[in-house]
Amino acid sequence: MSTITLAPQLSFHPRSVRLTRRGRLVVFAFGVLLAFAFGVWFAAGSVATQEAGVEQVEVVTVAPGETLWDIASDAATVTGEGDVGDMVARIQDMNSLDSSMVLAGQTLRVPTE
Repeated sequence: MSTITLAPQLSFHPRSVRLTRRGRLVVFAFGVLLAFAFGVWFAAGSVATQEAGVEQVEVVTVAPGETLWDIASDAATVTGEGDVGDMVARIQDMNSLDSSMVLAGQTLRVPTE
């Protein structure tokens, strides 16, 4: 004699979801906002420079009687770059200086490599 076991079958009929015009607009706006957030998140780590690598700098405090030329001269000998005028221009660019005038106690970023 054989035995038959019947398992109850559950039937699931998903109800279709209908979005109104406002609902579709909200879903679209959420998608655009999510895409924008991912774009900002991915772009946050990028840094654009004209030169490859990170330039090493030292923060120097201007001593009384010291000029930008003196600071550039010291930096040019440390870096091995012979032209002091080019070093003055680099220091001016790095520190957004309008002129070569510096004041005692002023801090400057000076390239070390």
